[in-house]
Amino acid sequence: MIVKMTNKEEKFYLYMGKFFGSRLIERLTNDRIYDDDNKQWYIYLEEEKVVGFVSVHKNVIKNIYTRKEKYLTELFKVINQENNITYSIVTKAYIDIYEKCGFSVNKSQDYKNFVTIYKEERI
Repeated sequence: MIVKMTNKEEKFYLYMGKFFGSRLIERLTNDRIYDDDNKQWYIYLEEEKVVGFVSVHKNVIKNIYTRKEKYLTELFKVINQENNITYSIVTKAYIDIYEKCGFSVNKSQDYKNFVTIYKEERI
């Protein structure tokens, strides 16, 4: 099940609290996860446990984490229906999934742990 919430909602920290400041998540994603007020979080829950999430702010993807490709694929389906994702600098950890989900990936930039993804203009 995918839920959408902000950090102002009652269950947000129940679900997401353990991800903020987690060194394990940072090692897996090469990114730090912050609970900024302006983010909309798409959270994939399996038996009330978070197995993946993506945060978005003004059509820009900010944070990504998943345990399995299928979770992130489902998250991107929902996100792409509700947002017109523009240039987003995201972790390289899921680069294959980005491409499978229809994102263009700019691999030529000189980021060690990140890559820019975006959706082509819809005509």
